[in-house]
Amino acid sequence: MERTLIALKGSSQAALIDQDIAHIRRVMRPSLLGDLGGPILPTTYWRKRLHQLLDTGSLSHAQLCAVDSLLLQLDQFEAEPSPVWDELAPAAAAPFQPLRPLRVGRHI
Repeated sequence: MERTLIALKGSSQAALIDQDIAHIRRVMRPSLLGDLGGPILPTTYWRKRLHQLLDTGSLSHAQLCAVDSLLLQLDQFEAEPSPVWDELAPAAAAPFQPLRPLRVGRHI
């Protein structure tokens, strides 16, 4: 999915950039963690999105700091070892035992 920021003036563009940064902050980590099949979106996608924001050239200091923080999070994520999904949880030592004995009798 190709994303481009529309050339807007002043506060409209700043508000869109703020919304984009907030969206990336919310969804980037969960999408990188993904599921058993791996990441939903790779680090290259998120890095590209953040660099597109930087390329607008009109980020405030706070926005630059937020984008920089997200880029650092990507670096940290790439440096961490991938989770090991292949290890199974240890089997229970004993079969399941009901908490209370079952009553066998007539049911109405």
